[in-house]
Amino acid sequence: MHEQSSERLLDLLYWMMLTRGVDDRCEALFKQGKFPGGIFAQTGHEAISVGSSILLEEGDAIAPMHRDLGAYLVRGMSPGRIFAQAMGRVGAPSGGRDLNTHGLGDISLRIFGYVSHLPQSMGIALGAAYSFLYRGEDRVAMTYFGDGASSEGGCHEALNLAAVLNAPVIFILENNRYAYSTPLEKQCRIENLAIRAEGYGIPGVTIDGTDIIAVMDTTKEAVERARGGGGPSLIECKNLRMKGHAIHDPADYVPAELLEHWEERDPVEQFRRQLEAAGTLDEESLQSIKARIEREIEEAVEWAESSPLPDPGTLEEDVFA
Repeated sequence: MHEQSSERLLDLLYWMMLTRGVDDRCEALFKQGKFPGGIFAQTGHEAISVGSSILLEEGDAIAPMHRDLGAYLVRGMSPGRIFAQAMGRVGAPSGGRDLNTHGLGDISLRIFGYVSHLPQSMGIALGAAYSFLYRGEDRVAMTYFGDGASSEGGCHEALNLAAVLNAPVIFILENNRYAYSTPLEKQCRIENLAIRAEGYGIPGVTIDGTDIIAVMDTTKEAVERARGGGGPSLIECKNLRMKGHAIHDPADYVPAELLEHWEERDPVEQFRRQLEAAGTLDEESLQSIKARIEREIEEAVEWAESSPLPDPGTLEEDVFA
């Protein structure tokens, strides 16, 4: 935290708490029957999505996946539009044509909606990065994928081609130890997945994905390297997916002791305690942040619910074949 101002640190806490708040409200709204679509929990991923995306500039591109809600928010996606997406309303980024996070892309915000078949978003981010390189633009691309996706061929094709092209792209591997229900040890024989970067001739590093400052410091170096012509980087962020794959998955296959271990490293609570210990955060500031977030979420839910359902007559609009 030595290089960050108090204002910046409190801003980071706000974004992490907003991510958690929107995520919790999504679960509540789903249980109330207001979300016809499915949802994916973000708990345990907040430091990764916020700490990495906040380093990007306005013209940069990002291709988040289903557990990177913080990145959508930081890049300018409003909570109201996120709620509207799961409600299938016109105010959603997809205009009510998708009930899932797949349709959360918004090119005006330089956000590419993720491809359900992971890790295919890696290729999309690489394409954007190469276009920046081809046109001589001072821009970078960032994308995310999981430990399960790292076992897919598309991952290695993207890493290899990015290295060959020396493209300005940052690959963030969210190693949350489970690919749906498959534990890491059933996927591969290595513990640190970032060592694979060496095989492609690019920098690779493994960090604590629950530590937002570690995420920021590492991402900052990778973004500066890419922007300066140094090519791609692979950052492995270790954490644990604290809930099931999606709302329907109770995750009974995760050992209780593993959950207990990672619960003590909750990224939001861990950062809050650090700020309090450093004297950066007091009770008044904390309550102010909580009140702001509660107000923003209430207004967002109200806005989303007031957004109409799409007109069936527009069904064939924006459809390309």
